[in-house]
Order: sequence, then C-alpha cells, then structure tokens
Amino acid sequence: MLQITAETTMAKCCQPGNGACQSDATLLPLQQRHDQAPEPEHDHHHHHDHHHDHAHGHGHQHAHDACDAAASVAPAAAPPAGSQPWRLAIPGMDCPTEGRMVEKALHGMAGVLRLDFNYIERTLIVHQQGASLAAVQQALAATGLAAELQRDAANLAAPAQPARWPLLVSGALALLAEALVFAGQAETGWPVVVLAAASMLLGGRSTARKGWYALKSRSLNIYFLMSLAVAGAMLLGQWPEAAMVLFLFALSERLEAMSLARAGAAVRALMALKPELAWVQQGEDWQQVAADSVAVGRMVRVRPGERVPLDGHIVSGRSDFDEAAINGESLPLAKGPGDAVFAGTINGAGLVTVQVTAAADGSLLARIIARVRDAQAGKAATQRFIDRFAAVYTPLVVALAVLFAVAAPLAGWLPWQQALYQALVLLVIACPCALVIATPVTLVSALSAAARHGMLIKGGAALETAARVRVVALDKTGTLTRGQPVLADIRCLAAVLEQHRALQLAASLEAHSTHPLARAVLQAAQQQGIALLPAEGLQELAGEGVIASIGGVRYGLGNARLAARLGLDAAALDGSEHDKRGGMLLCRDGELLATLQVADSLRPEAVAAVAALQRQGMRLLVLSGDHAAEVERIAAAAGIADAAGALLPEDKLASIRAQAGHGAVAMVGDGVNDAPALAQADLGIAMGAAGSDVALETAQVALMEDRLDKLPQLFAHARRSMAVLRANIVLALAIKAVFFVLALAGVASLWMAVFADVGASLLVIFNGLRLARAIRE
Repeated sequence: MLQITAETTMAKCCQPGNGACQSDATLLPLQQRHDQAPEPEHDHHHHHDHHHDHAHGHGHQHAHDACDAAASVAPAAAPPAGSQPWRLAIPGMDCPTEGRMVEKALHGMAGVLRLDFNYIERTLIVHQQGASLAAVQQALAATGLAAELQRDAANLAAPAQPARWPLLVSGALALLAEALVFAGQAETGWPVVVLAAASMLLGGRSTARKGWYALKSRSLNIYFLMSLAVAGAMLLGQWPEAAMVLFLFALSERLEAMSLARAGAAVRALMALKPELAWVQQGEDWQQVAADSVAVGRMVRVRPGERVPLDGHIVSGRSDFDEAAINGESLPLAKGPGDAVFAGTINGAGLVTVQVTAAADGSLLARIIARVRDAQAGKAATQRFIDRFAAVYTPLVVALAVLFAVAAPLAGWLPWQQALYQALVLLVIACPCALVIATPVTLVSALSAAARHGMLIKGGAALETAARVRVVALDKTGTLTRGQPVLADIRCLAAVLEQHRALQLAASLEAHSTHPLARAVLQAAQQQGIALLPAEGLQELAGEGVIASIGGVRYGLGNARLAARLGLDAAALDGSEHDKRGGMLLCRDGELLATLQVADSLRPEAVAAVAALQRQGMRLLVLSGDHAAEVERIAAAAGIADAAGALLPEDKLASIRAQAGHGAVAMVGDGVNDAPALAQADLGIAMGAAGSDVALETAQVALMEDRLDKLPQLFAHARRSMAVLRANIVLALAIKAVFFVLALAGVASLWMAVFADVGASLLVIFNGLRLARAIRE
C-alpha cells in the first residue's frame, strides 16, 4: 500500500499549476522509515489478515502550500532554487522601520533573491546567488546599519545595550529646561536653549542620524517623522518640548529594545540547551572535544548529570533521562541499550555510552531551534495584512498632516503657528510601530512557549489555522491507541479449563516466538506472575501457529487451519467469532479449549483528551484503514461517536474534504502515514515526531511526544495567542485614534503624541510577552 500512497500524493502534488512537485527523493525517507520500523507480518502464524493503518502508506504532508493552492497554512517559504543564505547580524535593526529601509537599499541588487527579517534576533537572511557580500554591506551602511556576516548561526547572543548615562543626563537636562520655563524663563532664552540643545545632543543623535538616512532613502519612517517634528518645534521656538520629545522617544526605543531582547530570550534559552563539549572515545581513553566536531558513528560517553551532546542510541548502560527540553515531559524516562537519546536532554544517575546517529547541526534539538527561528521569517495572514495597512496608513496620515497645516489657518480654525504644531503632532501619530511590532512579538512568544512544551508549530500561519480548527480527524493506530497489541480477552470453552490455566498453556507455547501477538500473550502472563511450563517438540508452522507437547499432551495455538490439523471439526467454527482478527485458538487433539483475543489498547490519556477537545467545541472523528468493527470499538471507548474504518487512502482524502463545511479541519496522525489526508487537511499534526525525521521536517505542527493531551493544549494556546494578537491590534489602533482626534481638535501636544506611540508599542509588546508563560488547556 505504500506505493499507492506515494503515487496518490505525487499525483496530487504534481497537478498542473501547483507550485512544486515532490521528487522521488522526497519519498525516499518514507521508505527508509518503513524499512526501519516495518509493520509486523501478522500472517506469521495466526492468519487474521491484520492491516493496521500503517499499511496505508508511510508518508506525511508534502509541500502543503504547493499541493493545495487553497490552503490557508503555509510554512516559511522554501529558499529560492540554487540560492545560498547569508545570515547577517544587524545590531541597529530591531523594528520593521529599519527593515523597509533595508529592502529599499537592497532592492534590485544583482544576485540578491530574497530577504528574510528577524527583528527579535536582529538578523537578516539574504538568499543570494552570486551576490557581493561587500556590496550588500556597503548598501546597508549607507542606511546607517552596520551588518556583519554571522558564521555561527547556531549561537545567538543577547543584543548589546548602550551605556545608560547619556540618556539619563539627557532626561535631566530636558527636565531642567522645562523647569526654567515654568519658573518664568522664555522658551527662546539662552539658558533654556543651551540646556535643551545639550539634552538633544546627548539623547537624540541616534534619532537624528537615522532620520537623515531616512531622508536620503526617501523613507517616511518614524525617525524621519520624529526628526521633522523636533526640527519644527525648534523653528516654532519650543526648545524645551523639542528636547523632551527627543528624550522620550530615545527612552521608548531603549525600553522597546529591552522588551524585544526579552522576547529573544526564549529562543536563546533553547539554544543554551545545546551542549558545547562531548566525551569521545579515543582508543582506550575518553577525550573531551567540541560536540560540533564529532562524526556520526562515534562513541560518546555521558556521565551522570550531563546533557547528552548529540543524538544517538545507547550502546551500554542504563539511566533516566529528563527530556523536557524536547517534548515538555516533566518526568524522566528510563532508557537502556538500543533506546534513542537526544541532544540537550539530561542524563540521570547512570553512566551510558552512546553511538552518535546525527551530527550536531542535524540533531533533533538543532532542528527544533531552526524551526522556531525560521518560523519568525514566515508571516501569518494577520501580519501580512498589518504590513499592507501600515504601508497605506503612514503616507495617508502624513498627507493629512500637511493638508491640516495649510487648511486649518485658511479656514480660520487655528492660527498658523498652532496649526503647524498640531500637524507635527499628526506626523508623530503617523508612525505605525505599535501596529507592526505587535504581530512578530506576539507570535515569537507563542511559538517559543509551544516549543518548550513539546509542540513545534511551523510559523504564524499554522498558529492562526490551529486557532480556527473546529474539526479534528484522528488516525487510530499509534494515535488513539498505543500501536502495541495487548491481550484483551480469554474465553474458556472447555468446562474444566480456567482462564489462568489457559493463559499459562498459551504463554508456554509462545515462549520462544517473536510474533507481536505472542509478545502480547507473554506480557499478560508476566503481569499475572504466571510460571511457564516446559514445552517439548515445538513446531512453528508458517501461516498457522505453533504446536508443542506440555506434560505429555499435544497442544496447539493458532488459527483455524492449525485447529483442523489437530483434528478439530471445522464445522464447529462456522458462524462463530473464534477466528476473527486478532483471535487465537488454543486446542488439543480434537478439542477447542479456549480463544484468546489480542487487540490494540487505547492510550491512557485518550478519554480525558477527547473530553477536553469536545469541551472546546471540537467535532471529532476517527478515520482508519483498520477493520470497521475494531475502529468503532476504539472510538466508542474514547468517547467519539463518529468513526469510519476499512478506509483506503483515497477514502480518507474524501472524508477530509467532506468535513470542509464544518470549519477548518485538522488531521492527526503518527507522522509517517496517511499522507494524502494530512495534505488535504487545513492543518496536519504529527504525533511522536521526535522519532520521525519526516514528521519533523514536513508537518505543520509536530508534537514531540506521543501524548494526546497535547492536542487540547495546542488548540487552546493557539486561540489564546490569536486573542492576544487581536487585542494588541485593537489597542494600538484605539490609542492612535484617540490622539488623532485630539490632534485635530488642537489639544494634543508633541510629548503626548510620543507617549501615545511609545505607550502603544510597549503595551502590545508586554501583552504579547504574556504568551511566553506556561501553556494551559
């Protein structure tokens, strides 16, 4: 069935007009994943034609934005074909205002294909092909922004903060100038002018310099508008107010930079989890080297209390591992030889030796960090709208300010001097900083918090879609269930046989089998403390079962063909449930003793998670390729009324499409199957993505842990994030509107306008930072 899924996905993605087509190389990891963890061949000896959902194709979502043009979720765009990225650190760029200057400076430059901005980290990714780094840096320098190539993209230092004393002295001098005016000095008197000028030189040079660069690049940004407002105030003889406005603006920039640095701390905290050193085996000794230099296949030793330096699997030793950094799980997990461990997780009390399976830049932690950072480059629909709105809003208000300065005196509303002053106030109000900065701060806080709790959301678009989801379709095997068979029922048919004895006989027959159903029987016997009996003359018959002698009596455990081999009348099974899927028959010569039913078990948190989702107003359904009766049983046990089984991949695709009228649809799977349905859904969610490279790379939301209770947390966090974002936008617009009306009425002052802009920016920043707190349902 893998081939069917691959072809279905390819056919979907490769329709004319789609933006991309997945090559065979994209499907290769899916086959490799299937080979690494193959679905057990259940016809080994029990003949029940077991075909879990896994049989319906091991793939995930392939380029969702390319495959479905109508999809509302789009991850950060893939780099242009053939391009090479430069990550440039630009300390002076912490606002979209500078970003627009950079776009103007680099627009049309040879070899520059695309720009991705990260204002939280103050970095710019230049996707280029044959461009000149020196030319790019020179163009940026012309805008007053120094840029340096960041060669080690994995490390992120907190932006350096300038000295505080010039700003403090500037504020003191501005206050002293205002005090002299209040004491009776003229605003144009030389003591007031000297104090005001000294204040502006100390606190306003940066603003004036950026205003000059904005004038040269013909950018109507806040620095140009603020410089114009201050110059206008000085021309009108209001020197103390000009100084106070510059000081307040410089103070607001400092506070805003500190707030953004706090938002960036979430990403830096993730990066701090990455170990720098590793103990590597060198002959008979162990030597500490840089983790980045350790090659795949090498042996590393992790001592008690240390962080695992690289992804790998344990070769020797046992210990408990704190994996909260990867999946948000607070309880340590016991692991031993053969188990996978991840970079950044903390070893408990045991000494373990680990064979490295991924280089430092390819570790799960490194990819999580990369995804969180890259998510900041992708813009949600709300952010794209705000950017378009700001591009119209600013020149419109500037034009209105000019019109007001001319029309108000001509109409007799205000004197020329007061009209010009209120026009300057309008210029300050024209800055859309609070609007523009509200979205990225809110989104990076939300995405970082989700990543810390084991929920990797691929950008603001996916977060927005998660907030709109009203229908959740769940895969069965590996999602609602554990994906591991357990003994569900024993029915004794012989009057002299008890369940305990039947389980003892069955487990003794299966003692040396590796079949999944055999493991379920043996596990049940072990849990009940049942001692196994010696079995002699053991025979395993492919496609039938196992036969052996116990206590001199010949027993068999298997399917109807095995029962017939032991002399059981086949007519005795006609119309019965004895040989149904997952069923085994325990027989002795000519007599059916008992039936054992093996089934997949519901996850322990499934019922609570389903109830939580239903409380959130979600409509739930189960879509599975498993037998319909089994799917309905599992769905009913979980509390889900709508379930469909025996579905082919194209059937699941049709089911997802049919739900479109009920709202945005999320499809939840194990990350390596059901590719067409996951691609068709508005939001594809992969569970247990920590063990799946495919899921981590392609899912729009990847849950690092196999826990259904992450789902209600995910949707609640997404809705809360969008509510905060909407509140920020309304707040910013409301403050602007109030002071806009006050300016037109002639009662707003310049410092009030600055307070409005500063206050709005700081309010939306701190409101957005609330999302960095603990996630709750």
